[in-house]
Amino acid sequence: MAKSQQTFNKSEKEKKRLKKREEKRKKMEARKLEKEEKGGVDSIPFAYVDQFGNLTDTPPDPADKIKVKAKSIVLGIPKKEDVEEEEYDPIRKGKVSFFDNSKGFGFIIDTEDQEKYFCHVSGLIDEIQENDKVQFELEKGNRGMNAVRVKLI
Repeated sequence: MAKSQQTFNKSEKEKKRLKKREEKRKKMEARKLEKEEKGGVDSIPFAYVDQFGNLTDTPPDPADKIKVKAKSIVLGIPKKEDVEEEEYDPIRKGKVSFFDNSKGFGFIIDTEDQEKYFCHVSGLIDEIQENDKVQFELEKGNRGMNAVRVKLI
């Protein structure tokens, strides 16, 4: 006679699996009954938005509706009107805080906003030294704004 292939451990696992399946089925039936008792979809609360953009639980009054003509709606970005831009002076004044002639670069401090700007020898018109007062223009460089077209005052 051959031994049964069904071990005690296998039968216990099968019993647990069947028990879980039965519990799941009972929970699903209980949820269905609860949903039917509450009234289904009608019991879900709605939120309305009034004319001021506030959320309310009461529907808006149809008399407060504002009629909008479809032609008055602009799609896309509105065209830029002639807005007067404030005059921007590209020429700035500053003081040379550091300059190394052997390496060919230095830094200039702007007198208006006390910002430090990098200055390369290729952007110089006149030769400069430390503590010289200069005028310059700004140009975007790899690591920020650079002082270019630097002249002595």
